[in-house]
Order: sequence, then C-alpha cells, then structure tokens
Amino acid sequence: MKNVQKGFTLIELMIVVAIIAILAAIAIPAYQDYTIRSQVSEGLSLADASKTSLAEYYSNYGDFPTNQTSAGLPAPTAISGNYVKQVDATGTKGQIQITYGNKSNTKITGKILILSSSTTAGSTTWKCKSTTVDPKYLPSSCRN
Repeated sequence: MKNVQKGFTLIELMIVVAIIAILAAIAIPAYQDYTIRSQVSEGLSLADASKTSLAEYYSNYGDFPTNQTSAGLPAPTAISGNYVKQVDATGTKGQIQITYGNKSNTKITGKILILSSSTTAGSTTWKCKSTTVDPKYLPSSCRN
C-alpha cells in the first residue's frame, strides 16, 4: 500500500512564515508613518479657526493682531487636542505656530509646524512649513 501525504511539510510552513515576516517588516513602518501624518493633520484642523480669525482681523484693520484676544481667540493652550499641545497666533504677526505634544508620537512631540500668511488684494493665503517636523510626516498640502 502506498502512504499518501496529508498536510504541509515543514519547509512549506517555513516559507509561509518568512513571507508573512517580510510583509510585516514593510507594512508596520508604513503604517506608523501614516499614523504620525494623521497626528500632524490634527494641528492643521485645529488651526482653521485661528486662520479665519487672523484673516478677518486683517481684512478689517489692514494688519495682523498682536495678541490672540484681539483676534477673538482663546489662549494658545486652550486650543489643543489629542496630539496638539497648543495653537499660538501671538508670535510673529501673521504666523500661527502649532506645537505637538499630549499623546503624540515621540517623533513629533515638541515639534512645531508654522503657518505663514500672505496677503494680496484683500485675500489671505496660508503656507505651512517646518524645520523641526520631518518632511515625510507633513500632510500633502504642506509639501513643496
């Protein structure tokens, strides 16, 4: 009588485990970059109210405010989220600084994203830049 093999051999199982390990080695870092990018995006969402207030102030008075109160904004630390420590519009006129902290990934904790305004013919446009946040973590709207 002939003995028929049933199941997988050890080498076949080892090949499957190796393929899964290779896929995991590629997928995990890519997923981590994606989650950090979404944390950075939270800062842009929280800064929307500040952008609107500063643009409105500029259109009414022809200059940017020197403090957040005159722009109708709360204190910088009052504008925060899960990953954003504060949104500060009191620094350089026409700039908003987003500082990351709280539950953010250690790769962006303490880093700052800056939104700079540019005014032309009554309209205000915003450009984001950062010297501290790694460019691969910046949202697509911030990449040049």
